[in-house]
Amino acid sequence: MSKSLLDRFLSRAVKQGRLGIVFADGSASTYGASAEGFPEIVLRFTDNAVPRDIILDPRLGAAEAFIDGRLLIEEGDVMGLVGLLRMNGPWERGNDNLRPGVLKRFINTAAFAAEQINNRVGSKKNVAHHYDIGNDLYALMLDAEHWQYSCGYWPEGVTTLGGAQEAKLKHIARKLHLSPGQDVLDIGCGWGGMAIHLAKNHNVHVTGITLSEEQAALARQRVQAAGVADRVTILLEDYRDTAASGRRFDRIVSVGMFEHVGRAQFETFFEACARMLADDGVMLLHTIGRFGEPGTTDAFTRKYVFPGGYIPALSETVAASEKFRLIAADVETLRLHYARTIRAWYANCMEHKDKIIALYDEKFFRMWTFYLAGAATVFEHGGMGNYQIQYIRSRHAVPITRDYLLKG
Repeated sequence: MSKSLLDRFLSRAVKQGRLGIVFADGSASTYGASAEGFPEIVLRFTDNAVPRDIILDPRLGAAEAFIDGRLLIEEGDVMGLVGLLRMNGPWERGNDNLRPGVLKRFINTAAFAAEQINNRVGSKKNVAHHYDIGNDLYALMLDAEHWQYSCGYWPEGVTTLGGAQEAKLKHIARKLHLSPGQDVLDIGCGWGGMAIHLAKNHNVHVTGITLSEEQAALARQRVQAAGVADRVTILLEDYRDTAASGRRFDRIVSVGMFEHVGRAQFETFFEACARMLADDGVMLLHTIGRFGEPGTTDAFTRKYVFPGGYIPALSETVAASEKFRLIAADVETLRLHYARTIRAWYANCMEHKDKIIALYDEKFFRMWTFYLAGAATVFEHGGMGNYQIQYIRSRHAVPITRDYLLKG
């Protein structure tokens, strides 16, 4: 029964490119047809439960079968597999070949809603799940120059991961419209790359806050090594507590953190930012975002990658921020930059496969590369992009034309 349902599902889902499957009983089927630019993948299922698991929830079922070694990729790789399915159902055409069934969608929606509370205790636990797994993994995956675990910026002529992250930092700095001596708050400062860049290149004072103990410890070391300890302070602190302290900042920047806030806390986040931002201040929010309407976080991401996280639609973000008199002065949509960034991370992970397995195990490596493959391809063919939203409290805070964004 499950095998027959999977056959019907894949016959509809794969038209271009080829997907071959060898089932546990030795039978084999092929779906699609060779097409330029589309991958050709061959899978082997090691038990009869794999088709059932995939039919119930294509993303989670395939992921867990792959992680457990019950779905083997005999030709191609996991990036090609996920890419093949997504390329056949691009978001622009209104397709989603990887959606779970109705019952699974109902269960996932209910579970997602329950997880969105994201209070202080939950936030720290959720951040630790992803960022406190050890800095050694990120050292193997990220750019060595800035340790940026967020979307790079790939203008013409930039060909390396480090160059793309350098370009991203400069791009954001221009949008902050900085002046020497200003106080800057970096919410979700990671390993300190943004704080170090701003302090070194713009002579500002930066307070970086994070909920990850591993990140905070290494960020402080990197700040010291960069020679900017007199201008950068790294705190293990929740943004809500920073706001409660009464401190105000000339500039606020937050990169790749808003996705972890949780939908129920969007207004809390922007209320805190409005309280902390000086009257003539500028804030730059860089976040992954949905191209379409609000949705939910899929079961695989919630279980294995970002528990408590949620990718906001632009409408949700602006609706929450506008309640606190924050003016969205500039909005930029980065459509393909993150896909290129994540593919660079994936390549680094494949290059360091043996080292990552030695740090963790093979199941972790399969989980991590499935996550990266899903992330890269959803930015290429799914409904995800990145938004950079510049907020101001005074309409006079930045020049009235955008020319200043093109300088430097």
